[in-house]
Amino acid sequence: MSNPSNGSQGSANHGSPGSAGGSHPGLAAIRSLALVGPAGAGKTTLVEALLHQAGAIATPGSIERGSTVSDNDPLEKRMQHSLQASLLHMQHGGIRIHAIDTPGAPDFTGQSLPALEAADTAVVVINAQNGIELMASRLMDTAKARGLCRLVVVNRIDAPGVKLPELLEQLRESFGRECLPLNLPAGNASRVQDCFFSREGEADFSSVAAAHQALVEQVVEVDSDFVDRYLNEGDVDPRELHAPLEQALREGHLIPVCFCSAKTGAGVAELLDVIERLLPNPGEGNPPQFLVGEGPEAQPLQIAPDPEAHVVAHVFKINADPYLGKLGLMRVHQGTLKRGAQLFVGHARKPFKVAHLFMLQGKEHVEVDQALPGELCAIAKVDELQYDAVLHDAQEDEHIHLKPLEFPVPVHGLAITPARHGDEQRLWEILMRLVDEDPCLKVERTGTTNETVVYGLGELHLRMLLDRLRETYKFEVNTQPPRIAYRETISSPAEGHFRHKKQSGGAGQFGEVYLRVEPLERGGGYQFVDAVKGGTIPGQFMPAVEKGVRAAMESGVVSGNPLVDVKITVFDGKHHSVDSKEIAFFTAGKRALMAAVREARPLVLEPIVQIEISAPDHAIGDITGDLASRRGQVNGTRSTVPGMLTVQGLAPLAELAAYQNRLNAMTSGQGRYTVALSHYEAVPPNTQSAMVSAYRSQEEE
Repeated sequence: MSNPSNGSQGSANHGSPGSAGGSHPGLAAIRSLALVGPAGAGKTTLVEALLHQAGAIATPGSIERGSTVSDNDPLEKRMQHSLQASLLHMQHGGIRIHAIDTPGAPDFTGQSLPALEAADTAVVVINAQNGIELMASRLMDTAKARGLCRLVVVNRIDAPGVKLPELLEQLRESFGRECLPLNLPAGNASRVQDCFFSREGEADFSSVAAAHQALVEQVVEVDSDFVDRYLNEGDVDPRELHAPLEQALREGHLIPVCFCSAKTGAGVAELLDVIERLLPNPGEGNPPQFLVGEGPEAQPLQIAPDPEAHVVAHVFKINADPYLGKLGLMRVHQGTLKRGAQLFVGHARKPFKVAHLFMLQGKEHVEVDQALPGELCAIAKVDELQYDAVLHDAQEDEHIHLKPLEFPVPVHGLAITPARHGDEQRLWEILMRLVDEDPCLKVERTGTTNETVVYGLGELHLRMLLDRLRETYKFEVNTQPPRIAYRETISSPAEGHFRHKKQSGGAGQFGEVYLRVEPLERGGGYQFVDAVKGGTIPGQFMPAVEKGVRAAMESGVVSGNPLVDVKITVFDGKHHSVDSKEIAFFTAGKRALMAAVREARPLVLEPIVQIEISAPDHAIGDITGDLASRRGQVNGTRSTVPGMLTVQGLAPLAELAAYQNRLNAMTSGQGRYTVALSHYEAVPPNTQSAMVSAYRSQEEE
């Protein structure tokens, strides 16, 4: 195994798969894990401890010193938090473990969720001091929906004041009674005691014998033959339970819980043994959720982890290095991916050659000859690569794709302009690279204001983007205050008409359009219907009409925000045999739509977000009162850990500007919150009047 170095970014070691730990032991000896969980759970420290225990590094790195293998980006070192998903690998007991260390802050969900597409097991790390936080619940739900085996690791078991028996019961209440401990803390949390292979021993709480019995009973329930043996003999040797154990993990009938302290090393060696002896290899986990075909017609497709079949691999992350170019991180799902192979990207007709194949150890690139199903690897300098792309070596696989993840919608906006005039194109190119890396970033150019607007999941998300622009790409920008992603719609049907006629000496321009607009339900999107009869608008001009309609929708009509949830039917018009041109019908379509919308009782819509606020219970009264003053509503509260409550509700995003500062004041800095887009609804009438007046004044200028 190549040890991580402190050398230059992207250093590479060369060799066979053995450069990551000797000759490859085969498919059965592969494990792939995604370490996920809330910020502060200790995922990065745990990865360091695992790497050290497995002999991959001589000394565990430190987040405080900025010496960890995974948090190698300068921004991560300064923030002392993971901002990107990072790949690592290690050898233990004859198996190769691929691990993905992920950030835990909700703003970086675009890094943590895709990691679940690349792993057979989701390792959800819980901070014993903080209990079950919102991100842990969300990630457990997503892992379950993706069919992943799940393992809960309770970290920091030696922290002062932790109540591990209560936390274990909360895990069972929150995630199901199938959460059972594989081991228990012992020796005042200085070590752990195995409960699966051992029937007796001392533990700090509970009973090893009782935990062993519960585990065996839970596992044998999935296999009637073992149930009979258990009832007749009173116990079953756990070493015989491999097949039913894997079935229980696949079906979610068992969610093992392990205890550890990554700082002291308690339970780390035992966790490595659990990964080796109990967690699934690529042939034992649930198959990935591949589909063939597009849209509603897509059908499930079985992809088998067969090293001899044709290659199917999925890109779950893009790294856009300013010096090394684009790096695609992928999981091989089928076949054996070899250096020098010819691969297609999705629908592409032209293959590319895999010049170099890497396994990543943080920032270090370890060159390998091949990767088997279940392995995580990377390909560099292929511009066609993008997140969610499927790579294959057979053109009949061009319509294969993985079932899409449901990402939170980015709703926090920031207008960005380059500090130096003339750098607009370079700004756009850099932003596109950053969007390639993060599915939860979105960039738009606003036609009405000629602004470039970046949307993210929160203030931290956008702040880190600005820091990367300045520190990684050395690009200075100016920003405007955060923008809210308002939308426009209509509330009644109406008709619009516009005749575009222009004569300037030579050939003129002529196009006339009659259209009707009708509201669709929220989220209905956009429908364009050509109902013209008799050739009053020749067919070759209808695309120009639709382009004009779309242009008006993008720029907005009454407030300068995009128009949504509307059906547009073009039902009549006129043309001229000589003067009619595409530009004329583009203009007529655009202006006809604007005329119709103004008569259709237009509404300005604002994003309403689901908000979850975690705070000390003594501050809940202030929080709920403050939320109500911000046009919010509280839907409920729930207890997380003793002394803390989570408030769940809805609020207009526009009312939550700088909300963390307000929350800090109400909770003495102990409050945290997350938001996710819920729906759009109309702004109050006085707000709409002000927005319409401001937009009208801007147009007149």
